[in-house]
Amino acid sequence: MASPSESRDERTFQYQDTLPSLPVPSLQESLRKYLDAVKPFVNEEEYQRTLNISKAFEDGIGKELQQKLEERASTKRNWLEEWWLNAVYLESRVPSQINMNFGGPAAYLEHYWPAQEGTQIERGAIALWQTLKFWDLLRKEKLPVHKAGNIPMDMDQFRMLFSTCKIPGITRDSIINYFKTEREGSSPSHLVVMCRGRQFTFDAVHEGSILTPPEFLRQLDYIHKMCHSEPTGPGVGVLTSEERTRWAQIREYLISLDPKNLTILENIQSCLCVVSLDDSSPHGTAEDYSEISLALLAGDPTVRWGDKSYNCLIFSNGTFGSNCDHAPYDAMVAVTMCYYIDQEIMKSEGKWKGSSEVRDIPLPEELVFTLDEKLLSDIRQAKEQYLQQAADLQVITYAFTSFGKAHVKPKKMHPDIFVQLALQLAFYRLYGRPGSCYETVTTRFFYHGRTETMRSCTTEAVEWCQSMMNPSSSLLERQQLLLRAFLKNNKLMNDCQAGKGFDRHLFGLLLVAKEDGLPTPELFTDLAFSRSGGGGNFVLSTSLLGYTTVLGAVVPMIHDGYGVFYRIRDDRFVVSCSAWKSCATTDPEKLLKTLFQTFHEIAELVPTPPQ
Repeated sequence: MASPSESRDERTFQYQDTLPSLPVPSLQESLRKYLDAVKPFVNEEEYQRTLNISKAFEDGIGKELQQKLEERASTKRNWLEEWWLNAVYLESRVPSQINMNFGGPAAYLEHYWPAQEGTQIERGAIALWQTLKFWDLLRKEKLPVHKAGNIPMDMDQFRMLFSTCKIPGITRDSIINYFKTEREGSSPSHLVVMCRGRQFTFDAVHEGSILTPPEFLRQLDYIHKMCHSEPTGPGVGVLTSEERTRWAQIREYLISLDPKNLTILENIQSCLCVVSLDDSSPHGTAEDYSEISLALLAGDPTVRWGDKSYNCLIFSNGTFGSNCDHAPYDAMVAVTMCYYIDQEIMKSEGKWKGSSEVRDIPLPEELVFTLDEKLLSDIRQAKEQYLQQAADLQVITYAFTSFGKAHVKPKKMHPDIFVQLALQLAFYRLYGRPGSCYETVTTRFFYHGRTETMRSCTTEAVEWCQSMMNPSSSLLERQQLLLRAFLKNNKLMNDCQAGKGFDRHLFGLLLVAKEDGLPTPELFTDLAFSRSGGGGNFVLSTSLLGYTTVLGAVVPMIHDGYGVFYRIRDDRFVVSCSAWKSCATTDPEKLLKTLFQTFHEIAELVPTPPQ
């Protein structure tokens, strides 16, 4: 019988050609939803103004833009894909490593691999072997297709997990992907290991079979010993944390200095993933991942390549995590792989139980860049900038263990909406106002679908928050308002998944205007647009990472905002909250503590129906 992690009767990518195209919603419908979404953030006079602007847009330029968007959609299976990639990720010039990348602590420390010095190499070898097994599932197209019921979801993003890299450009970056399935041809099988500012490479496959943990151990041990007995390297990887145009210029200079430098860059770009042997020992427990979350988002920049789709981080104390470029895929890809590894480690009790024999495999080769004084100065400057920004980041990640999904579901409450409404109340309690909130909702039922914005700060949610803050509100009133808020969020979530959200639609209309050289329509310059979160101005940037053991973290969208990632288990909610220390008004510790209080309040508000 096939294991649940392997599919025999379906191929991973077999439904790609039959997935429906991404639809274009009706203009009238999207504007109606938009007007509803801005209500919590404007007074009556401002709302009237936004209403008039919306009407003028619908009757005027909006009609023309809608027609052009529909024309584009008639020739492309996903009218948004290229625009989204370029406008959101590749044209952005901010340093992407801290600002755009996402990180996540691996769950392995919850059972067989708690922090323990001296285990870095041994555990790293087992984790790499499991990673390669996942790579092999993709190569053989045996990873099960994700489905909702019987409806298949787009799996294309999984092609971007391995052998993928972002290349900096002067005005726009690009993505290069070398991965191929076995049916498509050969695919790179080498790894790049970074340790103490140096980088090495070796093949993870020898004579047609993946290296075993004892073989990985030998390779990692060789690199580790060499780096700990010889001087530290220059740490060229830190250049990937630079402002994008500057990194593109530095990269061009690096290549011009010596053709060998281009060969090394291509080796890093095409490798399966970058393995970081990190000397730090961030603390982490099943209840508190704060230190390790921060280390993943903003740790040592000399042992990671910020443009790689997957950096596997292995810390000195045997804890793990990842740092991933967000451009080629969304977090669920990394979550799927890390959960697979976690389950495999559980099965083997964290040990290798096979043969200890090591084949005669070539030793790792060091990749040494040719550098001059200018480049060494560039590296120093990039590191200084990075560390300065990293020092400003605060990440608090705690587990709420009083109850989890098993307690919420019998109350007929969707666990994700439970967290979202609790977050709204926590924010309202701290700030006395609604918090514009972005929640990621998948659109993978469509060809190459990625995400839609669900705005969970609804009028209904705000009215419920106000009732919770009002001592004279009755229990019944609070319960009825909570139910209304739940139903509204549920409808929004279903609409977004069905391609009927409005944020990506409005974004598309704006880009049509931009491409045609038209002035920005007033709809997008109106105060209500940015105040309600439009244009990436959400105070709360949130995402559910699913119902697994795998967690993640991101930085806030705006300086005075929060980045909130969470995962839901039967017995707990684990929440990561980030903010910038330089912002006087944000306090992630306080927000999380208030959130956990609101979990109790909502649970008490809704009685469990009799069985």
